[in-house]
Amino acid sequence: MGSKALLFELEDDQGRIVSLKDALVTSPVVLIFYPGDMTPGCTMQLCAIRDEWKEFKDAGVAVYGVNHAGTASHKAFSDAYHFPFPLLIDKEKKVSKQYNALKKFFKATIINRTVVGIGKDGVIFYYKRGMPKNAEILKAVPKQ
Repeated sequence: MGSKALLFELEDDQGRIVSLKDALVTSPVVLIFYPGDMTPGCTMQLCAIRDEWKEFKDAGVAVYGVNHAGTASHKAFSDAYHFPFPLLIDKEKKVSKQYNALKKFFKATIINRTVVGIGKDGVIFYYKRGMPKNAEILKAVPKQ
């Protein structure tokens, strides 16, 4: 927290390129790094954000799920659960690595469930592993 966010561009589940730099022009951003599409914990976490989407919108926050799965997997996941926010494709886990959101799991390197909040000034205002409550994330959002 307090560090400048590392900028990136990733494709989303609709094939559009999302630029963090461009997103921060209009709103703070919350990145949800999660291990897998259609898995119980990830589904629960992203559905909780979906279910409280009005609160995120009222706070003026853009939310992006970030995972290494491809377009078809992300699209199926998003369509199945009607997520109102994009899922970004971090194919080689480079952005996850930049945000220290990876961990070793036996011989594999997987995405470590991590929530990162970035203010319009590009400074990280929130960083937490696991599944923090949405109210906690929203409380940390800088007032605009």
